[in-house]
Amino acid sequence: MFQPVPVFVGLRYSLAREHSFFVSFITWVSLLGVALGVAILIVVLSVMNGLGSELRDRLLSLSAHATLNAGGAAIPDWRQRIQQLDGAPELVGAAPYLDTDAMLSRQPAMSGAILRGIDPRLETQVSTVGDSMREGKLSDLEPGQNRIILGRMLAYQLEVGVGDTVTVMTPGGEAAGTAHGGMVPSLREFYVSGIFEIGLQEHDSALALINLEDAETLRGLSGPTGIRLKFADVLQAPVLARAAAARLKPGLALRDWTQENEAYFRAIRIEKTMMALILMLIVAVAVFNIAATLVMVVSDKRTDIAILRTLGMSPRGVLAVFMTQGVLIGWIGTAIGVTLGLAVALHVPYLEQALDLHIMDPDVYYISTIPSETRPGDVISIALCALVLTFVATIYPALQAAKTQPAEALRYE
Repeated sequence: MFQPVPVFVGLRYSLAREHSFFVSFITWVSLLGVALGVAILIVVLSVMNGLGSELRDRLLSLSAHATLNAGGAAIPDWRQRIQQLDGAPELVGAAPYLDTDAMLSRQPAMSGAILRGIDPRLETQVSTVGDSMREGKLSDLEPGQNRIILGRMLAYQLEVGVGDTVTVMTPGGEAAGTAHGGMVPSLREFYVSGIFEIGLQEHDSALALINLEDAETLRGLSGPTGIRLKFADVLQAPVLARAAAARLKPGLALRDWTQENEAYFRAIRIEKTMMALILMLIVAVAVFNIAATLVMVVSDKRTDIAILRTLGMSPRGVLAVFMTQGVLIGWIGTAIGVTLGLAVALHVPYLEQALDLHIMDPDVYYISTIPSETRPGDVISIALCALVLTFVATIYPALQAAKTQPAEALRYE
């Protein structure tokens, strides 16, 4: 018999087959409940992490990691400023842009859109739109040719394809004033030279790309209204962007991707937190079962407890016996849950293929397979929470066992 004695006795109680069927059944239910709760938590949080990363990547496919703008005014010396940014830590690329609200029409359809002027040569450094072209090429946007590239859903709404023309109406145009001081909208015909699809409705149904020089002509400006930046590490982009902006003279406002898309990621964080709390209830139910099991074991083992006390075991030793039993159930259940959860979370796409499941129909969703991103911090947090809860569940039954009086327990034996 190894030491300490309370741990030895607690292990014997846990592994012995002398319990009643009902107590043994509740013990196994408790163990499986902890295991399933932990496994489901790991899988669900991994999938939510994957969906969050997928959403972030798609949002940033056209929205750069950071932007520098002059509050809607033109930046005539943008080439010089981009040269000054060369050498900034982990800066991958910088490109100018000019956004304006526009109305696109082709009889009988009409749709509002964001008209973005870009430099095709520099745009590939900060976005992946060139890789998302369904038809045409980004390089087709030559200055002075009045060519436009539409998002797939926007092209569908306008019922146009490559080779068709659309009428672009922008407010003010070249600031042509009327006799009463009003503004006359600018109308211009553009030739559809390409169609892109990012996979986000915000981009695919409301964004149109034209050459930067054509956008400057429409707005009557002598330069872009902003510069977009891309860094090697998207998570460090806010810090890196501030370091890059410090290389420029004051006058440009800096915004990073966490500010531009704050609402999206706040919603994901809240949903992830609420989902974790809800699923933790599965573990909580199993923990209550552990407490109930130990209460019944204490009642069943009152005679054994009394004998141990008469042999010299202290109340603290009795406490350790039953805490050992409850903690063992929690540890085994947590270990099984972590193993099962990691096995599923790390192989979600393969399981879909092996079982021939199509949970996310590619005809309905842009994402054809369920993404999964298992983070060690989440796994450790889930395992620790499960262990703490199972430990807390053993305290009350163990205290009741420690209060057992030998004389009372052995009176009728």
